[in-house]
Amino acid sequence: MYFGLASGFRLERETEYGTPEQNAAVAEIVEAVRREGDEALLRYTAAFDKVALTPDRLRVGKDEIQAAYGRVEPEFLTALRQAAANIRAFHEKQKRNSWMDVSPDGTMLGMVIRPLRRVGLYVPGGKAAYPSSVLMNAIPAQVAGVPEIAMVTPPATGGREGIDPYILVAAAEAGVTEIYRVGGAQAVAALAYGTASIPAVDKICGPGNIYVALAKRAVFGAVDIDSIAGPSEIAVLADDSADPRFVAADMLSQAEHDEMASAMLITPSKALAAAVEAELARQVEALPRREIARKSLEQYGAILLVRDLEEGTEVVNRLAPEHLEVMTADPLELLGRIENAGAIFLGPYSSEPVGDYYAGPNHILPTNGTARFSSPLNVDDFVKKSSLIRYSKEALRRDSAGIATLARHEGLEGHARAVEIRWEGGERE
Repeated sequence: MYFGLASGFRLERETEYGTPEQNAAVAEIVEAVRREGDEALLRYTAAFDKVALTPDRLRVGKDEIQAAYGRVEPEFLTALRQAAANIRAFHEKQKRNSWMDVSPDGTMLGMVIRPLRRVGLYVPGGKAAYPSSVLMNAIPAQVAGVPEIAMVTPPATGGREGIDPYILVAAAEAGVTEIYRVGGAQAVAALAYGTASIPAVDKICGPGNIYVALAKRAVFGAVDIDSIAGPSEIAVLADDSADPRFVAADMLSQAEHDEMASAMLITPSKALAAAVEAELARQVEALPRREIARKSLEQYGAILLVRDLEEGTEVVNRLAPEHLEVMTADPLELLGRIENAGAIFLGPYSSEPVGDYYAGPNHILPTNGTARFSSPLNVDDFVKKSSLIRYSKEALRRDSAGIATLARHEGLEGHARAVEIRWEGGERE
């Protein structure tokens, strides 16, 4: 872990684009699925997941989904449903309607907003099975009005076809309409190009390993994607009013995600910095995933000392962290200075897991500094917009000379004549 002045720390983080070997492997898989469809999909599932499937077993049946409800604890289902309600209520406020403006001369300009027809959600399996991510991906799509939400997730390895029951229950509660037991780059390719068993989608969302990320990158253009997600990040901006136990616990909540996750404290208080360092060493020992958390802190953790909170906000804006916690005496006073962050948590009781699971805002956030120009997953990600233009005769008469002038300036005579021809030989009613 780096401990020292912020000026001595490299704030920019490199983006992961995979090794040449990983990129080549993904390109081969994607092209094979594009050409061969189900045949390649099943071949790669057998090779990577050790599960031999037939086309009729790709889609998860209603009976299997219903049986999953009997395999989850009642308290899990209660918590999941409350989280889903909170997420739905938050995203309902993001909906926008089509609009039209009509001028006195009859001109009508507007925007028609429609949901995408079909989206695909990638959900990791195995040790990285996160029901909360199912809710965060599917509910905004459903709120947007997407009629078809297809989910892909890897089958259990070792010859078993089963899907994590918590994932199946989360999908059913969130309104997923189809579930397929397939994962990896081959699943992304199937969603993008379609096979006999899995119809193509318009957009692919959801996190995955490096092969999934590279596959999403490879199919972008044939379909839309949400983003290329990097490792999780948290930055805590704190002064000496912060409780070092809280700060350390929240940093570890992200460090335990992945060995490449990043957890940082930014503070003008040397006393707080020293106390948090001691708390990290103490608390990490109690974590079941302590080896992962420890490596994350060693490789990507930092305690950055700044002159004051003003410099602290400057560091935050350069980092553009995925998660930002503000634990200061007056966090609202700093909010206006924070320009770049995926999600902002204000005060000592707004712990980052509150946003991960329960509060309602989406936990699928921009990483690797992309909060400088991108936003959390939201309802707008699942709609498309069409411009609407209806000019009246009076409006075209008024504007035709200006349109023709601009068109001829750009050397596009056909554009100018397309307007002027409507006045040649006299006006027509």
